[in-house]
Amino acid sequence: METGTYITVGNEHEFLSQLGRVVQIGDREIAVFRTSDHQWFALENKSPHPKGGPLAEAIVSGHYIYDPLYDWKIELSTGLVQAPDKGQVRIYPVRAVDGKVEVGV
Repeated sequence: METGTYITVGNEHEFLSQLGRVVQIGDREIAVFRTSDHQWFALENKSPHPKGGPLAEAIVSGHYIYDPLYDWKIELSTGLVQAPDKGQVRIYPVRAVDGKVEVGV
């Protein structure tokens, strides 16, 4: 059983496959992704690169995204940057329930 508070951030049809969408929850800017196999992922919309930048515009490939500014490969399920680069993005639980997309905070 999942615990915690989930906030509805939109309808499933508003989230296109393999494209990130920014949602705002309080002061948090979160990038939500739906992969081609209909899995949902949510990450902080901030690159772990020292110069930062948004992640919502990243290129999605499988369960990874490629940072649009620095081409860092980031695993969607863990937020871990893949070698040879290093870093981690904060991830959030996300689910689709009855056509609604919900992010856990």
